[in-house]
Amino acid sequence: MRRETSGYRIFRWSTLTVLTIFVCAPLFVMASTAIKPLNQVQSDFTWLPAEPTLAPFVDMWSTVPLAQYFANSIIVAGSATVLSVTVAILAAYAISRWRFRGREAFRLAVLSTQMFPGILFLLPLFLLFVLVDRYTGLGLVGSRTGLTITYLTFSLPFAIWMLVGYFQTIPRELDEAAKIDGAGPLRLLVGILVPAARPAIVAVSIFSFMVAWGEVLFASVLTDERTRTVAVGLQAYASESNVYWNQVMAASLVVSAPVVVAFLLLQRHIASGMTAGAVK
Repeated sequence: MRRETSGYRIFRWSTLTVLTIFVCAPLFVMASTAIKPLNQVQSDFTWLPAEPTLAPFVDMWSTVPLAQYFANSIIVAGSATVLSVTVAILAAYAISRWRFRGREAFRLAVLSTQMFPGILFLLPLFLLFVLVDRYTGLGLVGSRTGLTITYLTFSLPFAIWMLVGYFQTIPRELDEAAKIDGAGPLRLLVGILVPAARPAIVAVSIFSFMVAWGEVLFASVLTDERTRTVAVGLQAYASESNVYWNQVMAASLVVSAPVVVAFLLLQRHIASGMTAGAVK
């Protein structure tokens, strides 16, 4: 390999330093604001709090029903992730291991859904849920079930496409060996393919969870006060007379923690899963 020059090394480290500051500065301001009294936040900007306090982390639970919003987000994001991964595994298994009429058309249709911006589906989904409510009484509008179905439509196409690419990298000799041992299609999927595709499944799970956890537009329209998620609930800290900026920042840190922790713990699986699927 060609030896790295000192000029390139300086350029590389300078670029990485600038990018690190660009990414970390907003996080530092968020953390600093979260431990400031409200009167200091509303005065002139300072990087560090003059009188640090943890009161915003305590008051944020009573100013708005954040615990309820948090529970709604966990239920919706968790349900959407489980359903998306389960259906994607079954669909990817069928596409990668079976030959049937319309297989390529189905793959093309799944991939083509990623070409359209999500906002195009807001009005059609809302009207569809209203019609379902009118004729069946299921109550999808303003419910966690309707929001879960919505997020499922977002994450499922990518999950299927991702898992199909990974399943196709698994040698078919494993299938043949399992069939010789008497394994049926379901046992082959659960015992062979799913353990071998664990990195891709983890990557798809994190993607599905992040899509449902941080989405705002659809959650604003399809939920009410009882089923509101944290992404929308953060807006409740702004009243007609005041905005509790320190509590907003404290709540933002708490809301971001689950996704950040999960990403840091599973980043090795995410990287390997995304790379293998992309190469295929």
